[in-house]
Amino acid sequence: MYFTVNPKLSSKSIAIKDCISNFKTTGKLFGDGKRNVIKLFELGGLTMNIKSFKTPNLINKIAYRYFRKSKARRSFEFATLLLEKGIGTPQPLAYLENYDWIGLKDSYYASEHLECDLTYRELVEIPSYPDRDNILRQFTRFSYSLHQKGIEFKDHSPGNTLIKKNIEDQYDFFLVDLNRMSFHEKMSFDLRMKNLRRLTPLKEMVAVMSNEYAKLSGESESLIFETLWKYTADFQEKFYRKKRLKKKLKFWKK
Repeated sequence: MYFTVNPKLSSKSIAIKDCISNFKTTGKLFGDGKRNVIKLFELGGLTMNIKSFKTPNLINKIAYRYFRKSKARRSFEFATLLLEKGIGTPQPLAYLENYDWIGLKDSYYASEHLECDLTYRELVEIPSYPDRDNILRQFTRFSYSLHQKGIEFKDHSPGNTLIKKNIEDQYDFFLVDLNRMSFHEKMSFDLRMKNLRRLTPLKEMVAVMSNEYAKLSGESESLIFETLWKYTADFQEKFYRKKRLKKKLKFWKK
């Protein structure tokens, strides 16, 4: 077992470790738990969000022990780095890795649980969402700040940005599901556009984001829109092709 706790929470390290150790039998389930199981725990006035990552296959069990950092460790370290760079994310609390003789058995990431008002997904699914255009433009500014700081959030998708209303007409943004990130000295135009391709299939949203990104970057709005829409359309085509294939395979297995 390997356990690391945020130095700010060192006084609660035993309590945090106990919650993780008793994860299967305690805590309140958050979400559907289909892929990674998330549970909430109360810790002295603080609500703690603990994610139990899916048990890795044989190859990854070995890889996560000898060649790569576990998803739990990456989540903890990336959250710490994001906060240092002034990017919103729930406060990282701890991570724990359990090993057997083959390699990584299971791993857990604990962070402060953040209640949000919405995610980007609501902007996609509810065209009449209150203050939608303003939120979308502020989200675009948030994404631009990520790019300016060289942060490539590889899971920049509809459910992975929590949005909280701060004051009137102002919103704060917090990244979650952090285990896939890269950090660059500088991000190219193409890399920036590819990074936004998973967010929405709606052309009108892409148009608004292109307009706002152009104001910030000084790039041609038409170039941004054409490039971003191309990458978006390519991603959507691959996504639904893969979905159809999975459906066919599921049918033939019956």
